Amino acid sequence: MARHQRKGNGLPAQLAAVNLHAAGIDIGAQEHWVAVSPDSDSQPVRRFGACTADLEALASWLQQCGVQTVAMESTGVYWIPLFELLEAQGFAVVLADAREVQRAPGRPKTDVQDCQWLQRLHTYGLLAAAFRPPEQICVLRSYLRQRAMLVTYASQHIQHMQKTLTQMNLKLQHVVSDVTSVTGMAIIKAILSGEHNPTTQAQLRARNCHHQLPALPSGGATSITSMPACRSFAPRA
Repeated sequence: MARHQRKGNGLPAQLAAVNLHAAGIDIGAQEHWVAVSPDSDSQPVRRFGACTADLEALASWLQQCGVQTVAMESTGVYWIPLFELLEAQGFAVVLADAREVQRAPGRPKTDVQDCQWLQRLHTYGLLAAAFRPPEQICVLRSYLRQRAMLVTYASQHIQHMQKTLTQMNLKLQHVVSDVTSVTGMAIIKAILSGEHNPTTQAQLRARNCHHQLPALPSGGATSITSMPACRSFAPRA
């Protein structure tokens, strides 16, 4: 009989409840399933949407049920809005690693039973909270990640610029060390504005280029690629 009871519940009956006012939430992209203790509400499992008004209704229902701590899985980035809202309203939120939850035997397959399973594990204190830094560190980390992403994108766009110049047979990357320098951007803007005179383009060379401006042949038949390579140390435009 005891073996049958353990198979049905997935947990030994002799476990002591650690978190008596616990809730479990199964996070989804469009909806969240929430489970509380059967003693807290006549309908202990409810479904809520993922919009802000739905999240506020979810938090209000948890407060009515007397929930003090909530457990959820770190599913993609869908958990972040709900986590921050519940934490701001005073709930002790446990963000469990999905890999750790999967190791527990007897996990059900449906969303309804999954939230009940999380609530049961959290009630018995079997879920360890994943590390999440303080709010100020999270903000700083977001800025650093955004900056790193922009630097990566900038490098890719510079490569696209160099490829396009090569396809148009404009050897600007062989004339200046950096096409995004003051000299390079000035020449590119001049070309885009319709300036095709190599003499005028050569006059856009920054003052701190190491090489002096070469003497162009009469008639201005040469292109900007006639200039010797110069390295511009001025700030980028």
